[in-house]
Amino acid sequence: MTGLHCTFSWRALLLVTACLLTLTLLLPVMLNHDTSLEITLANERGALPDGFYIYQSLDERGIRIKSITPAKDSLVILLESPEQALAAQNALRDLLPADYAISQRRQFYRWHWLTYLHDENAQLG
Repeated sequence: MTGLHCTFSWRALLLVTACLLTLTLLLPVMLNHDTSLEITLANERGALPDGFYIYQSLDERGIRIKSITPAKDSLVILLESPEQALAAQNALRDLLPADYAISQRRQFYRWHWLTYLHDENAQLG
């Protein structure tokens, strides 16, 4: 009986360790609350602002930028917090002419794809 108890204890310990390791690795990714802004043209004419100019201008104002990425007809700025996004939005309104629209980008958490697993209309094949 002692051998069975010892095997069970090691398996339980291994399972608990695996669960804790998985939780430790996934929790920061799931709770990541990056915030992003999107710069688009207010009308159909014109070009998007230069990303390097945007980066330098916001950096001079103490706004920390994680990334600036061109997207379809827009420029997406990823920031570290909602407070940084608000400060960047206000700064960009001062920096850029009225030809540009600056808005909060719809934020998807990195684990949003899990909601698709439960979609009743989803079909395989």
